[in-house]
Amino acid sequence: MRTVLKWFALVVAVLAVPAVGAAVAALSAFGALYSPGPDRPVPAAAPPGHDPAKPTAVVVVGDRGAVVSDTLAPYEILAATGRFNVYTVAPHREPKPLTGGLDLLPDLSFADLATRLGAKAPDLVVVPALPDVGEPSTEPVKTWLRAQAAHGAKLLSVCNGGGVLASTGLLDGRLATAHWLKLDAFAGDYPAVHWVRGQRFVDDGDVVTTAGILSGIDGTLHWVERLAGRAVAADVAKAVGWTRYGTAVPVHPPASMPDAAAIVNAAFRWQPDEIGVLLADGVGEIELASVFDTEGQSLSSRTLAVSADGAPIRSRHGLTFVPRAALAAADLDRLLVPGATRGVTPPPGGPAPEYVHDRPGFAYDTAVSALSRRTDVATARWTAKVLELPVDGVVFEGRAWPWLPTALPIALVLLGAAAIVVVRRVRAPRAGRRPS
Repeated sequence: MRTVLKWFALVVAVLAVPAVGAAVAALSAFGALYSPGPDRPVPAAAPPGHDPAKPTAVVVVGDRGAVVSDTLAPYEILAATGRFNVYTVAPHREPKPLTGGLDLLPDLSFADLATRLGAKAPDLVVVPALPDVGEPSTEPVKTWLRAQAAHGAKLLSVCNGGGVLASTGLLDGRLATAHWLKLDAFAGDYPAVHWVRGQRFVDDGDVVTTAGILSGIDGTLHWVERLAGRAVAADVAKAVGWTRYGTAVPVHPPASMPDAAAIVNAAFRWQPDEIGVLLADGVGEIELASVFDTEGQSLSSRTLAVSADGAPIRSRHGLTFVPRAALAAADLDRLLVPGATRGVTPPPGGPAPEYVHDRPGFAYDTAVSALSRRTDVATARWTAKVLELPVDGVVFEGRAWPWLPTALPIALVLLGAAAIVVVRRVRAPRAGRRPS
């Protein structure tokens, strides 16, 4: 028995280093997605003008941020139609971290929006996934959502924004959906909701809920179709490059845990690349989201929003983003440039710019393809799955698997086993040795 216990203890000792390292790295990888930025001056408000003849759509962001694609893809689609007043709103007007570290300065606070609309609620409220769903910090958003619904606002939840709506009670007794990674948990947390699997979106009258991340595009186009007509929806789908409008887009099957590539990236990339993402005036909101979400969901890197001089920028449809550093002051391993910007001059000794959208196609198709070249195909396929991105438009290139991070735990186990063998041999009595 002592021998068995001794060997068990040795095995535990050998596995302890990679196990502890994996736990710390995984927590860091997931925590980095919503890490807040440094304190910076808040630029003056510059929301778009208001046309009382148009319906108003708002995308709400919580105090702790939101998922970048859930927020920006619906925003660009609604804004690009030209048929809506479109605003981003939050409990307070201060920079909010979108996943990957893209800090959005909302157009309006809840109080500002009330001043602009008077007693009227927005016609459509878009609810993205929030990092703190079910926690007390979401109470301002939940209270506001209940009030808007009570005054007739139509609702669209994107991805795990379904959990946010469920936590308000507004989905009780309704059909709804959410990301396949969270449906089981939501079914346990919110049993009064009739959760639906296998659909990109679920229309339950004045509430539409969508499945994983980019299913929000389908749900937004569905609301555009209902509010402005099918021709408008088709035109804006074409404008943003979403060729799948009007087709039966498949939903990825559920899984009880992340793919092996995701586990390896989260747990054993102990020094992930620091990737700068250059913000420039006029960049498309979906283009921005495609870079930050592709890199963030891959769990293979850390992204840092930079601008040429560290100043805020305005996107194609007027959103304000506050970078976390100036390009010259950032210590980067790589520099990604989203959108149509070209001719970027890196600082002395800095990495050469990589133009993510240098190929035709939907912004996410191009970004995931670039990820496969930079990392590996398995990581890129996992990322597409999490994003709910159909892969028919993605060109997968590069290595098949993340071999280097995979080798790390194997090397640590072998080194630990070798150390144990050496120690046992040193301590073992030499054959034939007699005490003097």
